[in-house]
Amino acid sequence: MIPTIDARPPAADLDAALRYDVRRALAADPKCLSPKWLYDAAGSALFQEITRLPEYYQTRTERAILARCSSEIARATGARTLIELGSGSSDKTRLLIDALREEGTLRSYFPLDVSADALGEAGQALTAAYPWLTVRSTVSDFTDNLVLPSAAGPRLVIFLGGTFGNLLPAERSAFLSVLHSRLAPGDALLLGVDLVKDTSTMVAAYMDTAGATARFNRNVLARLNRELGGDFDVDSFDHVALWNAEREWIEMRLRSRRAQTVTLHGLGDLTVRFGAGEEMRTEVSAKFRPTGLASELASCGLELTRWWTDPNQLYGPALAAPAPDAPRGGR
Repeated sequence: MIPTIDARPPAADLDAALRYDVRRALAADPKCLSPKWLYDAAGSALFQEITRLPEYYQTRTERAILARCSSEIARATGARTLIELGSGSSDKTRLLIDALREEGTLRSYFPLDVSADALGEAGQALTAAYPWLTVRSTVSDFTDNLVLPSAAGPRLVIFLGGTFGNLLPAERSAFLSVLHSRLAPGDALLLGVDLVKDTSTMVAAYMDTAGATARFNRNVLARLNRELGGDFDVDSFDHVALWNAEREWIEMRLRSRRAQTVTLHGLGDLTVRFGAGEEMRTEVSAKFRPTGLASELASCGLELTRWWTDPNQLYGPALAAPAPDAPRGGR
């Protein structure tokens, strides 16, 4: 089968969203940019490099858990349709595709991502590996306008890689509430979350010795230069990652080495000043505890039904479904 890619929202809408977010981010005090803009083509490639680093335990740990538990997930869900949010390369997804094929239920796969390049490459690779599988990709900012494909149920929505932790608490609540309203009886959610652990392990994953995460973080400035006519001196910003113990999340920031003024010609010659040492937050990555996650899910009408983790309790994919006593949405 030939993979298809839908654009929802249109590219013009994504461009408008970028312009709106950047204006707001650079006017804020402190400056704070949404992490979704880290993932252009170059950023997505750099992130794939990060996932192979020894310090970045999340990807290999999640893969090991899925390799061990995908058959159990397939039996528990019996999914005919697999929907992946923030799919990226869809690499780990193959473990679930294989398990659901073995279970004899899977018919279609719908990846959603903000990167058309990542979707295109992944779609071609998946249809070559699984010619029987219907693959329909959608370029979409699902955190802003979540629309699940109308397809045969039961549907399994997967949100892996710890990306859920990039949302702020209010954003997580809004996302889960909207998702709950979109789920139908029999549907399920598989959510990959990073767990609270020793600080040194968590920080090292975002401050690797190879400098890949620093290049990934600074790449967003190169994107703003290219797409918004900016004149950021990319090399004059340092990558910073630190643990916020109160909020239990990692913060990624860009710190200006010197006082400087930046102009974004594509935003009407918007001028922005950075003081020496001033920081702009580019990402948070929340870490979770099982009881806290269960509470977050329950507050949005979702019930945590299964939990898996590794021997060191670094990471924890969780399976959830609409709570029996909560109102359910349709497709």
